[in-house]
Amino acid sequence: MAAPKKGRSASAQSRPGRSLALILIAIVALTGGMFLSGHTTPRLGIDLAGGTSITLTAKNEPGQPNAINKTNMDTAVDIMNRRVNGLGVSEAEVQTQGDKNIIVNIPKGTNSEQAREQVGTTAKLYFRPVLATEVSGTDASASPSPSTSSSASGSASSSPSSSASEEATDKATSATPSATATSQGRAVTDALKADTTPSATSSASASAEASASPSASASVDAATAKLQAEYTALDCTDKAARATAGDGAKPTDSTVACGQNASGQWQKYVLGPAAVSGTDIKSADAVFDTQGAAGWKVTMDFTSGGSKKFAEITGTLAQNTTPQNQFAIVLDGEVVSDPYVSQALTGGSAEISGTFDQTEAQDLANMLKYGALPLTFTESSVTTVTAALGGEQLHAGLIAGGIGLALVVIYLVVYYRGLSLVAIASLLVSAALTYVIMALLGPTIGFALNLPAVCGAIVAIGITADSFIVFFERIRDEIREGRSLRPAVERAWPRARRTILVSDFVSFLAAAVLFIVTVGKVQGFAFTLGLTTLLDVVVVFLFTKPLMTILARKQFFASGHSWSGLDPKRLGAKPPLRRTRRPSAPVDTKEA
Repeated sequence: MAAPKKGRSASAQSRPGRSLALILIAIVALTGGMFLSGHTTPRLGIDLAGGTSITLTAKNEPGQPNAINKTNMDTAVDIMNRRVNGLGVSEAEVQTQGDKNIIVNIPKGTNSEQAREQVGTTAKLYFRPVLATEVSGTDASASPSPSTSSSASGSASSSPSSSASEEATDKATSATPSATATSQGRAVTDALKADTTPSATSSASASAEASASPSASASVDAATAKLQAEYTALDCTDKAARATAGDGAKPTDSTVACGQNASGQWQKYVLGPAAVSGTDIKSADAVFDTQGAAGWKVTMDFTSGGSKKFAEITGTLAQNTTPQNQFAIVLDGEVVSDPYVSQALTGGSAEISGTFDQTEAQDLANMLKYGALPLTFTESSVTTVTAALGGEQLHAGLIAGGIGLALVVIYLVVYYRGLSLVAIASLLVSAALTYVIMALLGPTIGFALNLPAVCGAIVAIGITADSFIVFFERIRDEIREGRSLRPAVERAWPRARRTILVSDFVSFLAAAVLFIVTVGKVQGFAFTLGLTTLLDVVVVFLFTKPLMTILARKQFFASGHSWSGLDPKRLGAKPPLRRTRRPSAPVDTKEA
């Protein structure tokens, strides 16, 4: 009888309990994590659990009549997808409908209000110099209050010993509300004349041209008068007024805007042309200030071009007096921060801080990271989707899966007899791991189980069973060669292992390609197929093979019982292989 090889393989053969203990510990740990997280069932997609459907309609901005086109709509869909879906498996669907509509389907279990803000917010960010500001509306009668508290940071070190990051000093400023429109208008006029930021170059050129051309001078005066009127009439305590403040203003124009200060009061601003835009931001992250009292804030890193612009604008503003040493961070027309600048910030980074909570900071960082939408959208309709049809389809799918699983089990019992216990136990372990991991992936990466994902799990039953069959057939081949069970298991494993790995690699590669090149529900199928393929490798290596090694030592299987599935007679085995001694050389007894 052929003996198993000595060395590493023999050691692995003699200690299969370690592998079984390892996978048992993994199952217990994952199950414990599932119950501790409070998510004991997989999160269902919109076709199974229902959800919210949002219709967004694109609108043309003033001066951009042809902005709504296929390229911009596709870009908007891509950005919305990344904002809501994260890894692309949360099953939130974003797709175009017609020429100017985008449909967003959000499954139940997702914060629909948060998702609506994520997909509908344009996230156009500009850094504009503050020309004038004061407390707005009825708050103006109150005592003057400090402007929005925030900070901007960057590398401003001028010597090696300097700190790598300098913080622009937050100062309190008292706005002096004007009592009459005349004084407000004069403040705006003085501010526009005093605007010396780099972004005001075009305004200065316009003024120079105005001195030579009466018509140009009239145009500039008309624009200034219009801005004065807007600023005088603006009441930032009125929600409708805040929503329309600065509508139609181009990045190169001066404009008015609203913002809420640290005391909760609304302030109105006159802002100069944009000096830095959101496209100059390379990355953005939400971080918690553990050293100060700023709480949650959003940090931004600029591109090389953005760093240069930011250093230029902060260097110029630092030379001005209040409030013209401030710049406003304007997101979708609203001032979210207006820090003071005391020196040029050349490090290529900035931060937005204020009264953010964790969700608000992460949402803002998410929008800045993925970029601004190329179009402005209005919310046309919001409807609730029921899961009645999806529930019926899921019920039918589970019945089909149950029938398929029962047929596989019957086939294994009839054809492999005792070996079917190994296959069934392996299928149960694989099913348990798949269920627990899917339940954990819901709150972790937003994975949602939809109908195609259920199909992927059903297909995985065949892939997993195929691995067992390959191993069992290799063992039977060794027994047919005349070997006993224990050496047959060890000799069959290397050959079966190669076949299983190649087969699973092909399946995983197909799932990966499908996941990358598709969108929406098909990604759920690909993700589930890839996950179960990886788990098949884990189960075969850490459960099926060690369990088979242990059973090979049991009399029922080792003796080739007729119900073991390894009966040598039924398999047509050759006579047992025996070691034979080479005959010794004949001894010549003839006397010389």
